[in-house]
Amino acid sequence: MLLSGSDIIVKILIEQGCDVIFGYPGGQILNVYDSLYKYRDEIQHVLTAHEQGAVHAADGYARATGRAGVVISTSGPGATNLVTGIATAYLDSVPLIAICGNVTTAQIGSDSFQEIDITGVTLPITKHNYFVGSVEQLADTVREAFRLAVSGRPGPVLIDVPKDVQVAMCEYTPMPAAVPDEKNAAKDVRIEEAAECINGSERPYIYFGGGVIWGNAEEEMLAVADKIDAPIGCSMMGLSGIPTEHPRFLGMQGMHGHYASSMAMHHADLIISLGVRFNDRATGDRTKFASKAKVVHIDIDGSELSKTVNAVHGLRADVRLTLRKLLPLIKKAEHPLWWESINKFKEAELEYLDRRGGLTPRNAVLCLNRHLGENTPVATDVGQHQMWAAQNLSFKNSRRFISSGGLGTMGFGLGAAIGAAYGTGEHTVLITGDGSFGMCLNELATAVTYNVPVVILIMNNGVLGMVRQWQTLFFDKHYSNTVLNRKTDFVALAGAFGADGVRVSTLDELDAAIKKGFEYCGPYVIDCAIDKDEFVLPMLPPGGSMDDIIVKVGD
Repeated sequence: MLLSGSDIIVKILIEQGCDVIFGYPGGQILNVYDSLYKYRDEIQHVLTAHEQGAVHAADGYARATGRAGVVISTSGPGATNLVTGIATAYLDSVPLIAICGNVTTAQIGSDSFQEIDITGVTLPITKHNYFVGSVEQLADTVREAFRLAVSGRPGPVLIDVPKDVQVAMCEYTPMPAAVPDEKNAAKDVRIEEAAECINGSERPYIYFGGGVIWGNAEEEMLAVADKIDAPIGCSMMGLSGIPTEHPRFLGMQGMHGHYASSMAMHHADLIISLGVRFNDRATGDRTKFASKAKVVHIDIDGSELSKTVNAVHGLRADVRLTLRKLLPLIKKAEHPLWWESINKFKEAELEYLDRRGGLTPRNAVLCLNRHLGENTPVATDVGQHQMWAAQNLSFKNSRRFISSGGLGTMGFGLGAAIGAAYGTGEHTVLITGDGSFGMCLNELATAVTYNVPVVILIMNNGVLGMVRQWQTLFFDKHYSNTVLNRKTDFVALAGAFGADGVRVSTLDELDAAIKKGFEYCGPYVIDCAIDKDEFVLPMLPPGGSMDDIIVKVGD
């Protein structure tokens, strides 16, 4: 059938199984929006308050579902407003399709109104990007973008479509949805070498990240852990990958990770790392990181192998398929002495745990846990509240922790929570701080307009808490521009947007508020007072090693 370029774009989105997309219209993308109107019974478009909110929503949708999220924008500032969200997805390996309009091909390079070289701008932060020069290239390009986004290590792909390409006519032939590239296990000889190394270990530790979740390798990882009697820890991106209460799970490792998890990794003689990076927040001083351990690293992206921490066995391969072939080659083992050490680390962690009563950050998150369903997605912004959430949330199912890791994007949370709600159909939670929420609160308009069921828990301490914590510990309490002193009334603000909300100052009030929030049909804002001097602990000092870990104020 003969269709316009804009119709072809929308038809292929439907063909690829997209049920909802996020975006904001403008002059150079109007033809696509006209096509969206034409096919409005087959695909839903969510109009956000800002393009950055739209790209974070597409990101949250992708993280919660495992499918590629889609965002659409116009040229110029519309496209550049996507950049932070694209970078967020890129650093966390999230499959995303960003479709931007642009001026006509004849005007490219003439500095036309709202012209921008968005492919040049986003080249370092996309898995791939395309400038579509003719309508004949369009269908294949969009389909290839979907395949690339979800193949191998997932990531964002951008498609820049000039206006005349959207208008031009071309023959359209329906096709099946794109399928990811075939996955492969590591070579047999490499797996055999890794198995030999694993079989010689007395203190094994499994460290996993988002690659296990995206690779659906949770079951195989647990089978390996059971066979070699290993504890398990994760990066922040790995949270919710296995049930929090699993007896082998020690929690998140790293700068603000659980003490037992970090110390187990530090004292292990073998680290089996699965779909995870060794970034600075995980290792601290790399010259002193896990000095007693050999590293077996399995990752779909070969560039991560021995990039920052040397792996004695680096296997570029699909984690799930490789673990399946590894399992028969590793010997059944028990390590009672290792678990004695693990249990001592866990006992030490209990001693350092904040057991104060009242409305402490930890108690606030534990209170929230009591209201979460098995499939409730929890999104966060970035800061102290993010770490309190990562340390204390309890998950039963995968893909339920949605947070910006690599880029650390304040303002990520509300858009991501909206996208997760659309992707799962579940009542969703956003944990945020007053600083982060101030960057994205305009998306309350989106949540209200579309009646998105999201409980927004603002941990309000009146400061930029994480930066202030660093100023307290490392900058002689020079609180330069971290005390907000804002007069914003978040409950009144919620009402102005058309939402509901309440201010709480006790645990009983918080418990009642969360209960009401889950019963409320739409966004519900809870302004929760937190003391400005609360710390996120444990904390690995920047540049320090696990020997320098701070577990209590005054260390």
